[in-house]
Amino acid sequence: MKKLIWFAAGIAIGTLAVKQLEENPKAQEFVKEARDRAKDFGAAVSEGFREREAEIIAENMPKKPSAAKRAPSTSAKTTAE
Repeated sequence: MKKLIWFAAGIAIGTLAVKQLEENPKAQEFVKEARDRAKDFGAAVSEGFREREAEIIAENMPKKPSAAKRAPSTSAKTTAE
């Protein structure tokens, strides 16, 4: 029974909100600004995710061996006395 009451209350509040949006230009502007901010935030989070993902991939990629020549090894043996 409680769920039915909460469901009905949600419908009533939603109806009032829609009615307010239709009649009030300030409410329409508020919703538009909130939507724009949410989109900007989502874009920033998405961009940060892509950057971090690229960093992690770069860190975990196997390093290619360098083409530099090795230092010549010495074949002279040392004797311990």
